[in-house]
Amino acid sequence: MNVRRKDRRKIVKTVLQTVILAILAVLLTSALLAIHDYEEPDRSEWTNRDGFVAVSYFGVGRKGTSELIASSKLKEQLRALYHRGYVTISQEDVLAFYNEGKPLPEKALFLTFEDGRNDSALFVEPMLEAYNFKATMMTYANKMGSKEGKFLQPKDLLKMTRKGFWELGSNGYRLTYINIVDEKGDYLGVRNHNEFPEQRTAQYYTHYLMDFIRDANGVPVEDRSGMEARISGDYELMESIYTKAFGYVPRTYMIMHANTLYNGMNPLVEAANDKKIREMFQLHFNREGDALNTAESSPFDLSRVQPAAYWETNHLLMQLRHDTGEQLPFETGDKERAAKWELARGAAEFEEDRIALTSPPGGSGLLTLRGSDHWDNLEIELEPNGHFSGEQSVYLRYDENGASYVRMVLRKGEFIVEQKAPGDEPERLASLPFEAAADGRNRAELHAVLDKGKLSVMLDDKAVMEEFAIDERIGPGAIALGAEADWREVRWNEYDQRDTIYDAVFRRIEVREAAASERDGEGKQLFSNRLTGLQKAGRTIAQAYHGAVDWAIETF
Repeated sequence: MNVRRKDRRKIVKTVLQTVILAILAVLLTSALLAIHDYEEPDRSEWTNRDGFVAVSYFGVGRKGTSELIASSKLKEQLRALYHRGYVTISQEDVLAFYNEGKPLPEKALFLTFEDGRNDSALFVEPMLEAYNFKATMMTYANKMGSKEGKFLQPKDLLKMTRKGFWELGSNGYRLTYINIVDEKGDYLGVRNHNEFPEQRTAQYYTHYLMDFIRDANGVPVEDRSGMEARISGDYELMESIYTKAFGYVPRTYMIMHANTLYNGMNPLVEAANDKKIREMFQLHFNREGDALNTAESSPFDLSRVQPAAYWETNHLLMQLRHDTGEQLPFETGDKERAAKWELARGAAEFEEDRIALTSPPGGSGLLTLRGSDHWDNLEIELEPNGHFSGEQSVYLRYDENGASYVRMVLRKGEFIVEQKAPGDEPERLASLPFEAAADGRNRAELHAVLDKGKLSVMLDDKAVMEEFAIDERIGPGAIALGAEADWREVRWNEYDQRDTIYDAVFRRIEVREAAASERDGEGKQLFSNRLTGLQKAGRTIAQAYHGAVDWAIETF
């Protein structure tokens, strides 16, 4: 009933709200309005005559999805490239490199964003300004004039180019698939992208421009002239729409889908595409999976790497190291937390209660907890959080040479417990199905107790095994984390290259001595990277603040 106290609270609350709104207004202004124009680099200092890397993102979202990279993750990756000396190059720079022999910067980066999405432009532009990066926005011609709110329209695209941070390119006329055979073997024929939710599970399909249209038996239903007229018609529609919208056709093309043209496809279909591409474009990124383009590459058969939404920053750096041979330094993150672990293979980044372990290409990443090799009877809890496409492992009693261990592993659709005694092959002890979340991540709570040689494991409060006597030959060893791309995974299209790098993510790790009995409660804590109450509160406030900023940007 204290009126004065209530009034004071109202005043304080109003002042705080006003301050927050003012901060948001400033941030919104800086985010939505590019204050500075793009600053052209001093090309007289460029000496690189070897080549450049191309990195292309499908799209960017506020939080991220299975397809769209989160804006925060993209910012980390662009910042990492900037701090490693990468300088973005324009389409004109690439043309001058190939056609006139002009040099490029030492670490030249051609950066693109595909699909012509509103959210990509919104979140990316402040990053381009921050690092003085230039990027190409790719679009589909048939989305010009579309009422679908997620696609940029001609007036938006032309406005984007005025500050110099953006150039325009094309993914083609349409995103349509043909000759589809679903997972059951049923023939689905021709479908647009939004009519083809079975894409990830289909046995086969190809893009509209990549083949003759065929029947359920694989027999063409059109002759050569019909195929050529259909393919030429697609390019002519693209040319007409772009000319009307922009007054010109963008000179850079990324055909859908990658790794097909000039790669053993039907020579008649290849010739029909090649003719129109050379008539309409000057640069053509035909391939995906390798970032490097050398001086010997053809400007009509260039390559780019397309980071998946779940890639960690070190994944991108690992890929660039592999493609270029450059020994780029990895991101470590929190050095104090990193010092508690020993990295045997791969790269590891530490952030708050999260560890991201990235495997080397075609190999396995391994991280061991310092001082844990003498912990015999213990209890461990953690949350695996990696993508379903690889193997993320937790080792107990890991011998330094990998000769013996107990391992718990999550991989696509399965959780496995196994043991390996010296001189033996790994032996599976238990397994159960495991379904990834909607965004493709293996979110789980793992709890294991290894006490007096007996192992008990629970996953998401479900008992996997209880007091199983492990092999007596498995002696003392360390706690270790593992990451490896899953060689068992079959990709959904024959032309896609399997990713040989994998990011295993582990959160909220806690290790304790195994309690003698339930009455004794929890044993002594041996290790924890979990946040304290104050740290949790700080993260919650920071997340709320950034969430409010992102929401305001996205909404207004």
